[in-house]
Amino acid sequence: MTPADYSQRHLRIGWWWLLVFAGLGLILETLHGFKVGFYLNVSNETRRLMWRLAHAHGTLLGAINILFGLTLRAGYDAGFRDLRTISVSLLGASILLPLGFFAGGIQFYSGDPGLGILVVPVGAVLLLAALFFIASGLKNGPALPKDRPKNR
Repeated sequence: MTPADYSQRHLRIGWWWLLVFAGLGLILETLHGFKVGFYLNVSNETRRLMWRLAHAHGTLLGAINILFGLTLRAGYDAGFRDLRTISVSLLGASILLPLGFFAGGIQFYSGDPGLGILVVPVGAVLLLAALFFIASGLKNGPALPKDRPKNR
């Protein structure tokens, strides 16, 4: 895949993630507004926390995907050693972090999140790896066309 293909992929996923997780936020606000016990009762505090974390992480990861797609569009791809690794890591994190938090709130035990929470650390490591590879690949400015001289 070319950098333009990766850019398109992450822009598309980022905007869909923002739509989905902003929608989840609206659903959570609706549950709160209608005082739904399944969500608001004190005994369901773990569910409320896990689902808010799923909403927040999903929204943030949508924005990170968009920023990565725009970074590639700006021509900063030259410094990246392996775009495929960055892309797969970022996509894995985008799925595992919100999914783990959401699943951890579906079924919980005595205030502890459910087993879905076990995928959150994997998603966190993937996110940190992707961010490290992106940050370390941005040492140089964007690639300039060969026929355009660099500014001094």
